[in-house]
Amino acid sequence: MKMRLPLLLLFSASQLHADPQLTSWFTANSGQYARIYQSTADQTAGTTSTTWSRGSGTQSSPTYADVSEISYSSSWVYIRTTGLASHIMGPWYIDSAKTTNFPNFPSNTATIYRIPRTPTIPGTKTSTGLGATGRMVNGVSMFDSRDAFSYVNASATDATPTNGLTGDGIWNRDGWFNEGVTFDPALAHQAGNNYHYHAHPIALRYQLGDHVDYNAATNTYTESAATPSKHSPILSWAADGLPIYGPYGYSDPTNAASGVRRMVSAFTLRDGTNGTTAITVRQVLPLWAQRIQGKTTLTSSQYGPAVNTTYALGHYIEDFDYRGDLGQVQTTGSTVRDFDLNEQNVRFCVTPEYPSGTWAYFTTIKSDGTPLYPYTTGRQYYGSPTGGAVTSITETVTTYWRGGPNKTDTLNSPAISGSDVTVSWSGIEGGNYTVQSSPDVTTWSTVASGTLNGSSNGQSTDTGGAGNGRRFYRITRAAALASFDSTGFNYGSSGSSSGSTANAPGGTATRGTTVTVTITLPTTPPQPPANLIPTSVTLAGSISGTSISRPAQGTVIATFVIPAGASTGAQNIVVTFNPNPTYTMTGALTFN
Repeated sequence: MKMRLPLLLLFSASQLHADPQLTSWFTANSGQYARIYQSTADQTAGTTSTTWSRGSGTQSSPTYADVSEISYSSSWVYIRTTGLASHIMGPWYIDSAKTTNFPNFPSNTATIYRIPRTPTIPGTKTSTGLGATGRMVNGVSMFDSRDAFSYVNASATDATPTNGLTGDGIWNRDGWFNEGVTFDPALAHQAGNNYHYHAHPIALRYQLGDHVDYNAATNTYTESAATPSKHSPILSWAADGLPIYGPYGYSDPTNAASGVRRMVSAFTLRDGTNGTTAITVRQVLPLWAQRIQGKTTLTSSQYGPAVNTTYALGHYIEDFDYRGDLGQVQTTGSTVRDFDLNEQNVRFCVTPEYPSGTWAYFTTIKSDGTPLYPYTTGRQYYGSPTGGAVTSITETVTTYWRGGPNKTDTLNSPAISGSDVTVSWSGIEGGNYTVQSSPDVTTWSTVASGTLNGSSNGQSTDTGGAGNGRRFYRITRAAALASFDSTGFNYGSSGSSSGSTANAPGGTATRGTTVTVTITLPTTPPQPPANLIPTSVTLAGSISGTSISRPAQGTVIATFVIPAGASTGAQNIVVTFNPNPTYTMTGALTFN
């Protein structure tokens, strides 16, 4: 089976304020392999790896980066992801001199993650747990502010208290403060093989155009020195279904015309500034931690270590006060107050995606881009955290988008230079492509062929092609991709989602099987905007399609379970959009 794409560019206006839970995921690089720098030497040389092995992380075959599928039901949005980013990951070390390797590499986690479509805001808040508290829009795990270690103090007379994973959970180590040395330039590392961000995902912010500069020569990301001019994008979705934006929001939370500025954290170090009382010993928890832990006083065996060079302020998240407990005021209108975000790192505000307002978390940083507590979510979720990882999708869903090995190839406009024509396209790394030309769309000649390696973007120049009068171009991709780690992908060896496949009109399917049908829509009536998904696709009058997607304006994909007792012969397909149009395709698929 081969895929043929005509040189046809289609433009349509996007729906205003489309569902951000579907549209905000970062999909631009989904057709490329995940890559790492294994060492600083590789980083300096610009040598990346698509396979690797260290500790818990073994990637013996290449796999695709970022999110590979987005689907939804009335209650949930689901994503499939390897948990690996498309920005180059690594290298990782456990010391600032970068002489001792971090024990693990990341690898494909084959994750299905879901968030609730309708968040609920309970009065009683739930504390964040260890592990993923949400998913970044590139599919990478988001962890909370802690690093899983807390202070161990068995008794007041214990002369050698130590830090350990089995601590009592009272004085909890700050992940950025204690583990930042192990983060890669993207500010992430892995627990086992699970790549994740604790602080702010600066490389993802760069990919999303969120006021970050990148130096490719040094593989470093820095906050732009320019004045921010636009609202930050959505960087992540928490398990409660609320968005997490970058650092910049509207000055007045209810006025999109009020200008943009960096959001001020509700937390401040207990160092005697900003209305705090400086602490030299850790014998009293801040009020916010007292509320969460249910401990208004501590026994001597629950004290933390004294503040010193070994345990400097900021070592523990309990080294921060909540400004609201100090009599300071959160900004709620046009007058800028002491802080912008509440105890859970949330405010109610208008955003580009939610012009009528939403509860939203914001990423907190200092003016120079350094991460600032509590980073993403606070120590509690603001909404009810009903989302999370699931082992499978057990309900009927509509597929909004497919990428990775199921990505739809996109042919760009040809570029003409003198007598040469350059054909370029966005495809799938590991895909075997043939570029062809024709004077009449009947007889085709091969211009070039080969497999995309190192990128998901292809390019071929037809030397002298512009001097041949009228000429058409197309690309074809062989059904099979180069060998890759397909664990967790909704993918079959035929090059499409699992199960048999067929095309319509003109295709065939066997009764008693499940078939995924790629439907080419008629051109009459005019097709709706490309981001509008059909409300239903029906085959043979009564077989409802599932996993409905629309990878291109003229194409709809749907999966059908065909009864063994269905009638043989040509069957109609009906594709319905809301509010319109409806396409009835007579005899589009034949049952045998």
